[in-house]
Amino acid sequence: MATEQNSVDPVDDTVVRQFARAALLAALIGATAAVSIPIPFSPAPITLQVLFIFLAGLVLGPVWGFVSLVLYLAAGAVGVPVFAGLRGGFGVLLGNSGGYLWSYPIAAALIGFIVHRGTELRDLTAVWLPVIVGALIAGTIVIYGMGTAYMAWLLELGAWEALNLGAFPFIPGEILKMLAAIVIVRSSGLTPVRS
Repeated sequence: MATEQNSVDPVDDTVVRQFARAALLAALIGATAAVSIPIPFSPAPITLQVLFIFLAGLVLGPVWGFVSLVLYLAAGAVGVPVFAGLRGGFGVLLGNSGGYLWSYPIAAALIGFIVHRGTELRDLTAVWLPVIVGALIAGTIVIYGMGTAYMAWLLELGAWEALNLGAFPFIPGEILKMLAAIVIVRSSGLTPVRS
């Protein structure tokens, strides 16, 4: 009896490199979970995670930036302590800061799509600085829009109260993270992997 042998095509090197970068960025986001500063008047802590959301969109682009953040959320959902305060488990995704967490893949994809003008990655040093800044602002609006909307719904807060608790206090820090992301991608040689 003859056995049928099918050939398997190897995975493209670009896909392997992009997946490796996505996994590395997901791990870096998880590593920042240890840096979490609770704010007494807000259910959401100060973290460095948004900096890496910015970098995921800028460096990995809309597709792999999205994948990176989905990997991060999946790791946290199964219990790996990658969420703020070294917490893990699916319950965190449904807690007070769940809206922020769910927004991360969407924000990274949006940033990547705006900066790269689609799914094909561009050289970040050639992208006009106002485009990068606009993309980071758009991503921040998605993060804080989803985060505060979910918090308002969960805690039965008014819109203004939710913004005062979950968005406005964080604006100065987000501006610093935007500046850091721009400096990192413009000066460190981080470039997208092209096919």
